[in-house]
Amino acid sequence: MSYHEPVMLQETLEGLQLQPNGTYVDLTFGGGGHSKAILQQLGEGGRLFAFDQDDDARQQATAITDPRFRFIETNFRHLKRYLKLFGVTAVDGILADLGVSSHQLDEPERGFSTRFEADLDMRMDRASSLTASEIVNTYPERELHKILGMYGEVKNAKSLAAAIVAKRINAPIRTVNDLKEVLNRYAPKGKEFKYQAQVFQALRIVVNDELQALEEMLEQTAEVLRSGGRLVVMSYHSLEDRLVKHFMAKGKFSGEAEKDFYGNMQRPLEPVTRKPIEPGAEEIARNNRARSARLRVAEKI
Repeated sequence: MSYHEPVMLQETLEGLQLQPNGTYVDLTFGGGGHSKAILQQLGEGGRLFAFDQDDDARQQATAITDPRFRFIETNFRHLKRYLKLFGVTAVDGILADLGVSSHQLDEPERGFSTRFEADLDMRMDRASSLTASEIVNTYPERELHKILGMYGEVKNAKSLAAAIVAKRINAPIRTVNDLKEVLNRYAPKGKEFKYQAQVFQALRIVVNDELQALEEMLEQTAEVLRSGGRLVVMSYHSLEDRLVKHFMAKGKFSGEAEKDFYGNMQRPLEPVTRKPIEPGAEEIARNNRARSARLRVAEKI
């Protein structure tokens, strides 16, 4: 559990409504906290498939020798294809704990955190080629403006994009501190850390194509869940949560839900929780990174 303390563990397990002989998927294995807890509640006939594209997660998974467990080292956007490879066409529950794990944040060389000096990397899959450094040093100003505004919700995104471009003319922006030097001149006074976090979030989303991968994954969950199966998703920022909320409620990511001739909504999932479940004060005091977590649950119709 020291690798990454699972957020809202009990609420997650309750949301899945685990059946002893069911087949389940943990789409974000990380340190394995959720997976280990699921395995403890499964019977001999139960199965658990875990996905993660991070090599560190794969190493953590090697410690689990349970024959009911299978680790799949790939992005969760390939959910349906890889389950099919293992002869699985329908599952009883799917869990996705989105965002960056505590381990990734605490590993300085990954470049995810503003707390450590490191190369601007931010790749969850270290085999991929695009890094945060490449984005800040090569993307056109207009594209940087769009990224910062759309994915970081940075209010002065246009000015910051221009400043980044001006800075890189003289010297490349290679490290966390190189970028923070630019950011701190544009951050609202007293909100420097939040401002840095917004920019890092924006870059990380683009490096890992996070929102597109999330959309692809959500659409596939509706296809592989059996009737009555549960989808449990935990998100940590509004962009993720909005996509999850819309898909669970409407079966799509924008616009109004489609209706049949009788006015019934045509959607594959039924939200179990109308409002997101949030961590309690005790858990936030114990694990500060839980403070922004939002948990939503839906059931396959």
